[in-house]
Amino acid sequence: METTNCSVVDQLTRYYLPISYGAIFIVGLVGNVTSIAIYVTKLRPWRSSSIIMVNLALTDLLYVLSMPFLVHYYSTGNWPLGDFMCRFVRSGFHLNLYGSVLFLTCHALFRYVIVAKPMRVARVQRKIWGVVACAAVWFVAAAEIGPMFSVISLYRPDNETLCLDFASTKPVGDVCWYSRLLTAFGFLLPLVVVSLCYIGIVRALAKGPYTSSPTRARARRVTVLILVVFVVCFLPYHVLRVWWIETRHGAGDGDCAVRAAYIVSRPLAALNTFFNLAMYTLSGDQFRKAFLRTFYWDYGVTKAKVLIQVAVIDRARRSDAPAA
Repeated sequence: METTNCSVVDQLTRYYLPISYGAIFIVGLVGNVTSIAIYVTKLRPWRSSSIIMVNLALTDLLYVLSMPFLVHYYSTGNWPLGDFMCRFVRSGFHLNLYGSVLFLTCHALFRYVIVAKPMRVARVQRKIWGVVACAAVWFVAAAEIGPMFSVISLYRPDNETLCLDFASTKPVGDVCWYSRLLTAFGFLLPLVVVSLCYIGIVRALAKGPYTSSPTRARARRVTVLILVVFVVCFLPYHVLRVWWIETRHGAGDGDCAVRAAYIVSRPLAALNTFFNLAMYTLSGDQFRKAFLRTFYWDYGVTKAKVLIQVAVIDRARRSDAPAA
């Protein structure tokens, strides 16, 4: 394992990262496999929004599938799988991260159209728009992450084999400008788009008509959740990653506190998979109903409601009955 002069960094790398990634892997694997299965088996035919959500779930699934490799690496402190797998796992990790950013941005744009441009709803709900949007997202994400495959490589100090993360790649000059561009176009630009979509939705709801309709209220909730994901999960990670790279570029080994904060932010960025699982439910009642039907929870809930209603009616009858 790479050792530093900062004990906090060593402890975070050895314990915090594998535990966090392990937990995210378990929840993300079960949640996204279930979500994809529900979309494939219960929610046909698909609309454009459904196609985007399935691709988002697929992106998150591929994202969490890279985590067992990282859990093993950080637990043992050694990378046993060779140079190609190091590049593949690290690049794939970021490909699916930025794919998730772009799919969330597309979803926010579609929700904006539903609220602000109701006359165009039927058009954007056609499958072709979902296919075009998803193809564009995969292409852009691949173009953004393509250079990373050549930047990342193994590092072998003192008979150890290390697969350093993108921001810790040596020499730091190879990643400095790439990090700035990736942050600007891969995160900040989508953040601006999502923020403008939210502002547009708020303004459209303020003008009316039908400001309280379920479809419009749902669009606002989903957009708020997407904005929360960007601010809570992605923003700290990108700020601290740029800060860590710039600190290394100016001071050689970098600052201990900055590196520790950056390490803490990395699993935080991966927590977007949890928020995405919640968004599938908020995106529409059909997914929620299909999810409950899958596990027969709707039967239990319906039966409980019937029993409660019977008990209430029976109690009301007894109270209305004349005393003997």
